[in-house]
Amino acid sequence: MKEHHNRLRLKPKVRRLRSRTVPLDSTTWKPRLKRYEHRFEKVLWRLRLIAILPVIMSLASTGVTFVLGTMEIGKAILGLGSVENEDKAYMAKLLGGVVTGIDLYLIGIALLIFGYGVYELLISPIDAARGDNKAGEGLLDIRDLDQLKEKLVKVLVVALIVSAFKAMLSLPIVDGPSLAFFCLSVLLLAISGFLVTGNLGKGRLH
Repeated sequence: MKEHHNRLRLKPKVRRLRSRTVPLDSTTWKPRLKRYEHRFEKVLWRLRLIAILPVIMSLASTGVTFVLGTMEIGKAILGLGSVENEDKAYMAKLLGGVVTGIDLYLIGIALLIFGYGVYELLISPIDAARGDNKAGEGLLDIRDLDQLKEKLVKVLVVALIVSAFKAMLSLPIVDGPSLAFFCLSVLLLAISGFLVTGNLGKGRLH
């Protein structure tokens, strides 16, 4: 009897709970879900602005490499005044300093291209580079990721060619094998130059 009486007490409560539960209509939760999705997408889109950090750091690195390159070339120019005789080793050292400066300039240009490319692709197009004077239609005119990759590869390969040329300046030629190695290095530099100016340039046209 007690159990039957308890069941009778619980039945009204269950009925009250059932009467309070309202089924969710698709017309109420779908717009709410759409609003949450829109807010999340806005936050996600604004997070792309974090790409300004590599842009700033690459531009700062460009300035550093330009300063270092200028210092190397300046040392080579100042070293010309202390040349008393025609010392080939010393002249090769001075020429190596000039080549090092050029190599640093090329690395700085590569960093500059990278910074501009990241800004153009992820943040916003640079309107000032697309004015009436068409000054931005060079290496810094980057419209997609393939252009950024192609221009970076070109500059970096040229930088490697300059570094190889610097190494060749200090290469001693004393016998036949050393001369053959020097000629092989010149051939590799010529092939690299052809790949940069020939195939890569034609690949964009086709």
